[in-house]
Amino acid sequence: MDKIFHHVSFDTSRLITKTYSTSFSIGVRCLHPSIRNAIYSIYGFVRLADEIVDSFHDYDKEQLLEQLEDEYYQALQRGISLNPIINAFCRTVHTYQIEDHLIQAFLKSMKEDLKPQSFGEKEIDTYIYGSAEVVGLMCLTVFVSGDKKEYTKLEMPARRLGAAFQKVNFLRDLNHDTLHLQRAYFPVLQTETLNETNKKEILNGIYEDYEVALCGIRQLPDCARLGVYTAYLYYLSLAKRIEETPAGELMQKRIRITNKEKMYLFGKAYLTTKII
Repeated sequence: MDKIFHHVSFDTSRLITKTYSTSFSIGVRCLHPSIRNAIYSIYGFVRLADEIVDSFHDYDKEQLLEQLEDEYYQALQRGISLNPIINAFCRTVHTYQIEDHLIQAFLKSMKEDLKPQSFGEKEIDTYIYGSAEVVGLMCLTVFVSGDKKEYTKLEMPARRLGAAFQKVNFLRDLNHDTLHLQRAYFPVLQTETLNETNKKEILNGIYEDYEVALCGIRQLPDCARLGVYTAYLYYLSLAKRIEETPAGELMQKRIRITNKEKMYLFGKAYLTTKII
């Protein structure tokens, strides 16, 4: 009977992914069926933690995050959790032997978001590593089926891709993060408002991340290349849309890619991965 519950757990993670991120869902659907559930479970777990710190304003966020962490480690030890999101994630961690230091780094960054925050250069690098890069590394562990040699070879491109995605999200959510969550993720914006000069500097760093990431995407196993490249094109398009948008407008609206554009990017990714 536990097989039914495990199946429902992964279905719940898939529902979380589809509900919260249509773009990420498209990328996951482009992965080989054998690894989709594992990636859904990773997204489900990190999304749950992210929602606690970003959205549950009427509740004790610190207590909820501590409970999430405690439940995860208890479930990892006993082999099951009644929370389907945690249960699915634990099974993925166990199956692919995802290293605990990645999960600890993620939870540490989530704890940083519990309070108003202005990051310096060193602090933001540590935060981005924990909030985004390690998520890419968890996914990479699944993509290479635990192959240490392949993991080591692709570790830095995976980190840079996660960092690029996170920085694009920071620019997309600038208004919400600044005014509602009282977070300043870009050190330069602690003393300046966003303008064309500092926006260009930020985007140049993002494009550098993308260049390194693309080299790694080309070397990914067949089971993962299309899905990751689809996500890469989507976030690259967001960066270009942000580049075209006046700095002042980025504080007024959230940049989006239409569903029609997403389908075009999927088609482009499909054709390109047949070549690279």
